[in-house]
Amino acid sequence: MENFTPVTAILGGLLIGCSAVLLLGLIGRIAGISGILFGAFDYDQFRDGTWRDNTWRWWFLFGLLSGAGGYIWLVPLSFEVRNGFPVPLLVMAGILVGIGTRMGSGCTSGHGVCGIARLSRRSILAVMVFIFTAMLSTYIMRHWLGMNQ
Repeated sequence: MENFTPVTAILGGLLIGCSAVLLLGLIGRIAGISGILFGAFDYDQFRDGTWRDNTWRWWFLFGLLSGAGGYIWLVPLSFEVRNGFPVPLLVMAGILVGIGTRMGSGCTSGHGVCGIARLSRRSILAVMVFIFTAMLSTYIMRHWLGMNQ
Protein backbone atom coordinates (compact mmCIF):
# COMPACT_ATOMS: atom_id res chain seq x y z
CA MET A 1 0.00 0.00 0.00
CA GLU A 2 1.88 2.98 -1.23
CA ASN A 3 -0.96 5.52 -1.22
CA PHE A 4 -2.58 4.84 2.15
CA THR A 5 -3.99 8.15 3.43
CA PRO A 6 -6.28 7.43 6.38
CA VAL A 7 -6.83 11.04 7.44
CA THR A 8 -8.12 12.25 4.08
CA ALA A 9 -10.12 9.03 3.65
CA ILE A 10 -11.85 9.53 7.01
CA LEU A 11 -12.49 13.22 6.34
CA GLY A 12 -13.86 12.46 2.87
CA GLY A 13 -16.09 9.72 4.24
CA LEU A 14 -17.40 12.04 6.95
CA LEU A 15 -18.19 14.75 4.39
CA ILE A 16 -20.01 12.27 2.14
CA GLY A 17 -21.96 10.91 5.11
CA CYS A 18 -22.87 14.38 6.36
CA SER A 19 -24.05 15.49 2.93
CA ALA A 20 -26.19 12.35 2.57
CA VAL A 21 -27.74 12.87 6.01
CA LEU A 22 -28.39 16.56 5.32
CA LEU A 23 -30.01 15.85 1.95
CA LEU A 24 -32.24 13.16 3.45
CA GLY A 25 -33.05 15.20 6.56
CA LEU A 26 -33.67 18.55 4.89
CA ILE A 27 -35.53 17.64 1.72
CA GLY A 28 -36.16 13.90 2.09
CA ARG A 29 -34.05 12.83 -0.89
CA ILE A 30 -31.51 10.02 -1.24
CA ALA A 31 -28.01 11.12 -2.27
CA GLY A 32 -27.63 8.76 -5.21
CA ILE A 33 -25.59 10.56 -7.84
CA SER A 34 -27.02 8.73 -10.86
CA GLY A 35 -30.59 9.43 -9.77
CA ILE A 36 -29.77 13.07 -9.10
CA LEU A 37 -28.07 13.41 -12.50
CA PHE A 38 -30.83 11.67 -14.47
CA GLY A 39 -33.49 13.61 -12.57
CA ALA A 40 -31.79 16.92 -13.35
CA PHE A 41 -32.44 16.29 -17.04
CA ASP A 42 -36.06 15.25 -16.48
CA TYR A 43 -37.91 18.12 -18.09
CA ASP A 44 -41.37 16.78 -17.34
CA GLN A 45 -41.77 19.22 -14.47
CA PHE A 46 -45.55 18.97 -14.16
CA ARG A 47 -46.54 15.45 -13.21
CA ASP A 48 -49.72 14.19 -11.59
CA GLY A 49 -50.96 17.75 -11.17
CA THR A 50 -47.99 18.72 -8.99
CA TRP A 51 -45.00 20.90 -9.85
CA ARG A 52 -41.58 19.28 -9.42
CA ASP A 53 -38.63 21.52 -8.62
CA ASN A 54 -35.29 20.08 -9.76
CA THR A 55 -33.23 23.12 -8.78
CA TRP A 56 -31.80 21.29 -5.81
CA ARG A 57 -30.38 18.64 -8.19
CA TRP A 58 -28.45 21.24 -10.18
CA TRP A 59 -27.06 22.79 -6.97
CA PHE A 60 -26.04 19.35 -5.71
CA LEU A 61 -24.23 18.57 -8.98
CA PHE A 62 -22.60 22.02 -8.97
CA GLY A 63 -21.37 21.41 -5.42
CA LEU A 64 -20.07 17.98 -6.36
CA LEU A 65 -18.07 19.28 -9.33
CA SER A 66 -16.88 22.48 -7.68
CA GLY A 67 -15.82 20.57 -4.57
CA ALA A 68 -13.69 18.23 -6.67
CA GLY A 69 -12.34 21.13 -8.72
CA GLY A 70 -11.58 23.11 -5.58
CA TYR A 71 -9.66 20.20 -4.09
CA ILE A 72 -7.58 19.78 -7.25
CA TRP A 73 -6.92 23.53 -7.23
CA LEU A 74 -5.89 23.57 -3.54
CA VAL A 75 -3.90 20.32 -3.60
CA PRO A 76 -2.74 19.97 -7.23
CA LEU A 77 -0.31 17.11 -6.67
CA SER A 78 -2.67 15.00 -4.55
CA PHE A 79 -3.02 12.30 -7.19
CA GLU A 80 -1.49 11.32 -10.49
CA VAL A 81 -3.54 10.97 -13.65
CA ARG A 82 -3.14 7.50 -15.15
CA ASN A 83 -2.51 7.26 -18.87
CA GLY A 84 -2.30 4.46 -21.39
CA PHE A 85 -5.87 3.18 -21.39
CA PRO A 86 -7.54 2.83 -24.80
CA VAL A 87 -10.16 5.56 -25.26
CA PRO A 88 -12.74 3.27 -26.92
CA LEU A 89 -12.51 0.91 -23.95
CA LEU A 90 -13.02 3.81 -21.53
CA VAL A 91 -16.05 5.04 -23.49
CA MET A 92 -17.52 1.53 -23.56
CA ALA A 93 -16.92 1.19 -19.81
CA GLY A 94 -18.66 4.51 -19.14
CA ILE A 95 -21.67 3.48 -21.22
CA LEU A 96 -21.87 0.13 -19.41
CA VAL A 97 -21.73 1.89 -16.03
CA GLY A 98 -24.59 4.16 -17.12
CA ILE A 99 -26.66 1.19 -18.27
CA GLY A 100 -25.86 -0.66 -15.05
CA THR A 101 -26.97 2.22 -12.83
CA ARG A 102 -30.32 2.30 -14.65
CA MET A 103 -30.75 -1.49 -14.44
CA GLY A 104 -29.71 -1.55 -10.77
CA SER A 105 -31.95 1.42 -9.88
CA GLY A 106 -29.00 3.40 -8.61
CA CYS A 107 -25.26 3.69 -8.29
CA THR A 108 -22.71 2.92 -5.61
CA SER A 109 -23.36 6.19 -3.78
CA GLY A 110 -27.10 5.62 -3.58
CA HIS A 111 -26.95 1.94 -2.67
CA GLY A 112 -23.61 1.87 -0.85
CA VAL A 113 -23.84 4.99 1.27
CA CYS A 114 -27.55 5.62 1.64
CA GLY A 115 -29.11 2.20 1.04
CA ILE A 116 -26.90 0.25 3.41
CA ALA A 117 -27.31 2.96 6.06
CA ARG A 118 -31.09 2.41 5.79
CA LEU A 119 -30.54 -1.39 5.96
CA SER A 120 -32.13 -1.86 2.54
CA ARG A 121 -31.80 -5.52 1.51
CA ARG A 122 -31.93 -4.50 -2.16
CA SER A 123 -29.03 -2.08 -1.64
CA ILE A 124 -26.96 -4.59 0.30
CA LEU A 125 -27.40 -7.11 -2.51
CA ALA A 126 -26.61 -4.44 -5.13
CA VAL A 127 -23.37 -3.50 -3.35
CA MET A 128 -22.36 -7.16 -3.18
CA VAL A 129 -22.91 -7.40 -6.95
CA PHE A 130 -20.92 -4.15 -7.46
CA ILE A 131 -17.99 -5.50 -5.47
CA PHE A 132 -18.00 -8.87 -7.23
CA THR A 133 -18.21 -7.21 -10.65
CA ALA A 134 -15.37 -4.80 -9.78
CA MET A 135 -13.17 -7.68 -8.65
CA LEU A 136 -13.97 -9.70 -11.78
CA SER A 137 -13.38 -6.69 -14.06
CA THR A 138 -10.05 -5.94 -12.40
CA TYR A 139 -8.96 -9.54 -12.76
CA ILE A 140 -9.89 -9.63 -16.45
CA MET A 141 -8.23 -6.27 -17.15
CA ARG A 142 -4.99 -7.18 -15.41
CA HIS A 143 -4.59 -10.89 -16.11
CA TRP A 144 -6.38 -11.47 -19.42
CA LEU A 145 -5.86 -8.12 -21.13
CA GLY A 146 -2.48 -7.30 -19.55
CA MET A 147 -3.39 -3.78 -18.39
CA ASN A 148 -1.30 -3.56 -15.21
CA GLN A 149 -1.02 0.19 -14.87
